[in-house]
Amino acid sequence: MDTKVVLDTLWVLIAAMLVFFMNLGFAMVESGFARAKNCVNILSKNFIVFAASSLGFLLLGWGLMFGDGNGFIGLQGLFFLGGADNSPAIGDAYKGVYSAINWTGVPLLAKFFFQLVFCGTAATIVSGAVAERIKYKSFIAFTFVMAIFIYPVVGHWIWGGGWAAKLGMFDFAGSTVVHSVGGWAALAGILVLGPRFGKYTKDGKINPIPGHNLSIATIGVFVLWLGWFGFNPGSTMAADPGAISHVVMTTNTAAIAAVLSSTLLAWIILGKPDLGMTLNGCLAGLVAITAPCAFVSIGSSLLIGAIAGILVVLFVIFFDRAKIDDPVGALSVHLVNGVFGTLAVGLFAQDKITGTETGNGLFFGGGFKLLGAQLAGVAGTAVFVFGLSLIAWMLIKVTMGIRVSLQEEIEGLDIGEHGNTAYPEFLTRKPAYSAVNGETGLSIGSKSL
Repeated sequence: MDTKVVLDTLWVLIAAMLVFFMNLGFAMVESGFARAKNCVNILSKNFIVFAASSLGFLLLGWGLMFGDGNGFIGLQGLFFLGGADNSPAIGDAYKGVYSAINWTGVPLLAKFFFQLVFCGTAATIVSGAVAERIKYKSFIAFTFVMAIFIYPVVGHWIWGGGWAAKLGMFDFAGSTVVHSVGGWAALAGILVLGPRFGKYTKDGKINPIPGHNLSIATIGVFVLWLGWFGFNPGSTMAADPGAISHVVMTTNTAAIAAVLSSTLLAWIILGKPDLGMTLNGCLAGLVAITAPCAFVSIGSSLLIGAIAGILVVLFVIFFDRAKIDDPVGALSVHLVNGVFGTLAVGLFAQDKITGTETGNGLFFGGGFKLLGAQLAGVAGTAVFVFGLSLIAWMLIKVTMGIRVSLQEEIEGLDIGEHGNTAYPEFLTRKPAYSAVNGETGLSIGSKSL
């Protein structure tokens, strides 16, 4: 085995480990933005989601995503990572199982592990959006649906040689494949679940529900920011110094621009530089640059990040006013900016900037060809993921139930779902049940949804 294969494999596996480490970041961000009484539940979901999605991807998801098949789905190499190692550098010339990922010369298992951690990220996005009112077992059930079928099918369209790839769509590291897939699935879940108790008053006013620990949330965003330096540059799947360096710079530049623009806009609209908006601004910039990071200049990444930071603030406010209750801002970060980042390829791409023939985007004289392909991929993903997720959530609702009881929601999911708390030595004051009854007219023991 030559030195290049060794170096490429080391780079891919180290990058994959950084992406795996992002699970800690998501756990910290989500738990910090949630209330103390739900902290154990959030942490437990972020553990279980990676295990469940890994098993689903191992059993069937990988083959559906990268197996040779048709424009819609993979049909070969299904079930428990079957098939030959078709990496040219390994010496196996067989190309009839996973041809779409044959372009990288690292061993099959390195390819698999790198893609596995991306699957786990998509599933994790849903966790925060449905926080503080979903049944633990129902969330696990949906995670399997995501990992086994929903995520792999869209992945096949774009990264597995499917119809979107043939159309000329580009998504370097997953603004659509990972982030908007997670976002559309989360939106469907929120609509089926409904808002948290007390989020909106009887006359429709918004009742802010602050998170319990912004220190933890801030550390979580730093962890995610670090992990993104594996997420985006690692998608080269080769130790290419020029490409990796370029992607690191576009990734970081978009993040810092989004931090500044989100902070400034929140300051203007809210009157104060809201830390939550700043944190989500950083994540929005990282999501938006994920698709175009290898296809745009550093100057363009600055603009993409600045726009992302503005979008996240505006959409956090919009979703709140639309009574779409998203405790952590996942829709504004991952869905809105996943879509924007994918379209940004069609707007800002410069052909062969890191060697890939994308053609130029609209703003660089390429016309609407590339933008049209990006739009088609975004639209197809939206219809498929949102529609199928809505069906899955509804089926879970009628079979297993989807929402905890009102009493459990008020007391906290930590006790009801897990039998322990994150802060057992703290004395928490429970609301008077009479006040609850006066607000809702419901018996405290009644079931919700």
